[in-house]
Amino acid sequence: MARPGNKIIQAKLVLLGDMGTGKTSLALRFVKGQFFPNQEPTIGAAFFTQILSLPEVTVKFDIWDTAGQERYHSLAPMYYRGAAAAIVVYDISSIDTFVRAKKWVQELQRHGNQKAVMALVANKSDLEPKREVEAEVVLKSSSHPVPFSSPFESTTKLYSLFLGIIFEGERFAQENGMFYMEASAKTAENVNELFYEIAKRLSRAFPPKPTGMNLNSEIQDGGRKFFCCST
Repeated sequence: MARPGNKIIQAKLVLLGDMGTGKTSLALRFVKGQFFPNQEPTIGAAFFTQILSLPEVTVKFDIWDTAGQERYHSLAPMYYRGAAAAIVVYDISSIDTFVRAKKWVQELQRHGNQKAVMALVANKSDLEPKREVEAEVVLKSSSHPVPFSSPFESTTKLYSLFLGIIFEGERFAQENGMFYMEASAKTAENVNELFYEIAKRLSRAFPPKPTGMNLNSEIQDGGRKFFCCST
């Protein structure tokens, strides 16, 4: 809810990332406080709205949740074009999704709003390596099994891989002018903090005028909408 007397910023925000990284789950957790373990993949794009009130400004988010499937990639520019903020999401347990996230960042840098507030989010922080694992583990970044001589060795190597994704993600974000955050849509860890940080950065990057400020290329109606396309 907007605070009386607060200046208002209306900001378009886009969620980008591979299928299965939890983009929709992050949006639902933020907007409705809900989490569904078997969330269906987004088709085309979904639309949400939410309001955050800071001490000096109220930010009205128009959130575009884009589909992660490759066949919908060509639609992405229509959603990130003119966005004041972008959240690029990857799955903390999947190297492949991190590699894909880096490509999304590069695309945003080439074709997106150069002044946009950008966040790199390592989602699913609740997924830690299992204490007991099989003697042979297939890493998602490779189609070949990685043999381990003992359960202890496998646990140690997987944990090192897990930490490597974290540290590499944070470094990549710093090198590309983004801020980095680990989050979990399942447990709600850092989800609200993520959007509050974006709101604060928007208020600094785009100081609102006395009558308010619209950072959207188009104003959409409230609620959630689905935008599908033929396959």
